[in-house]
Amino acid sequence: MNINYLNEASQIFKILSNETRLKMLVNLENKSISVNDLSSLLNIEQSAVSHQLSILKKHQLVDTDRVGKSIYYRLDDPHILDIVNEAVQHSSHVIRVKKHGE
Repeated sequence: MNINYLNEASQIFKILSNETRLKMLVNLENKSISVNDLSSLLNIEQSAVSHQLSILKKHQLVDTDRVGKSIYYRLDDPHILDIVNEAVQHSSHVIRVKKHGE
């Protein structure tokens, strides 16, 4: 396997390790959203949302569209949600096993 691909995959997993970024990706699943709206949805300061979105954009997970003066973010790589959904399903399995094992 190409080492460059593994390095990039490692970076993507680091990006996905942040709960705020995961929430952003999930919220962008079916629609474009402005920074202000994401800030309200997630109850996070606008500057923090912008910072996290810049990280997602750097790794081509989101992209932007300008509408007038507003910038809307959208998924640039929708299949990233396949990875997120698989992780959530695995988490559900782990939680069930822990609950029954206690």
